[in-house]
Amino acid sequence: MTPASRKVAVVGVALADCGRVDDATPYALHAQAARRALADAGLGRGVVDGFASAGLGTLAPVEVAEYLGLRPTWVDSTSVGGATWEVMAAHAADAIARGHANAVLLVYGSTARADIRAGRRTGNLSFGARGPLQFEVPYGHTLIAKYAMAARRHTIEHGTTIEQLAQVAVQARANAALNPEAMFRDPITVDDVLAGPMIADPFTKLHCCIRSDGGAAVLLAAEEVVQDCRTAPVWVLGTGEHVSHAAMSEWPDFTTGPAAVSGRLAFERAGVRPEEIDFAEIYDAFTYMTLVTLEDLGFCGKGEGGAFVEKGRLLVRGGELPVNTDGGGLSAQHPGMRGLFLLVEAVRQLRGEGGERQVRGRRDGGLPRLGVASATGGWFCSSGTVVLARD
Repeated sequence: MTPASRKVAVVGVALADCGRVDDATPYALHAQAARRALADAGLGRGVVDGFASAGLGTLAPVEVAEYLGLRPTWVDSTSVGGATWEVMAAHAADAIARGHANAVLLVYGSTARADIRAGRRTGNLSFGARGPLQFEVPYGHTLIAKYAMAARRHTIEHGTTIEQLAQVAVQARANAALNPEAMFRDPITVDDVLAGPMIADPFTKLHCCIRSDGGAAVLLAAEEVVQDCRTAPVWVLGTGEHVSHAAMSEWPDFTTGPAAVSGRLAFERAGVRPEEIDFAEIYDAFTYMTLVTLEDLGFCGKGEGGAFVEKGRLLVRGGELPVNTDGGGLSAQHPGMRGLFLLVEAVRQLRGEGGERQVRGRRDGGLPRLGVASATGGWFCSSGTVVLARD
């Protein structure tokens, strides 16, 4: 067996405390998630020879690794917004397959909500106000305005309605109601979404992700390590990544996101088709992200996302394609850069650990066999897609 042929699996996943966490630092949330993921795998930290982290603020991987007591020989600090973790997972899987590492820990922790409440940081997110973005920032063209502009373009070109976008939030909340770890679980209706305060046309408050604190960790390992783990492996079948633009003027089509490229690459490399996927975990900072990413990944045609999300198709219970089975960033948790949480939930579903929100496979109604996690960063600036499978 050559290093390049080694199979790679996710062997440990965990969340740190999430939601309202006023008494922890980001470092503490990193450590909590890391310890729990290692315990989930049944491994000690000595097995970890690769490490990846990124975050809002100044938490450099070398500092976090030291805090965790790690001395990795492979490290990644990629930062492309919310898509960072799927891109990092791809890099880690490649490194393990090539023999550059045996076990890579991806870990994230953020007190985004607590920091804003305490006045330690503002709610604005930008890749910087210099370079090409200097022509947008003075006009208040913030992240949410960019997403709102793109959503409005979809309604104009494809006839997508605000009610259809609202269905994404309603179904995410219904899934969250089955998740005891979700921050918001009370049911909402389309009328509730439409009646909320306007944030950026066409987005009212419930079209937008929640703010939370929290952390997550994912441990990937070579197939030789799998036999020492207490958990069933979830195999990385294929990955894809793509960086599209920074300035809105450089985005060719507001109705097509970078997942159209990362998804195609991931499915091709995995050797599977979208119609074989049992469930999808999709980054949902705004309802439009879910809708357009479903199109980009090939679950429906371009311009058909509005019709696709109607009639409960995204629901854990009875949905044709359960999406964001934990409630997503719209209802479960969103401590910034949420991509790692998508991988945690996907692995839990494939292991059959979803509890009341457990999805079933399309073929026989048993446990799902294939899942996809696809995350978007910035304002559709980047995308990472990972196809996962159980034995």
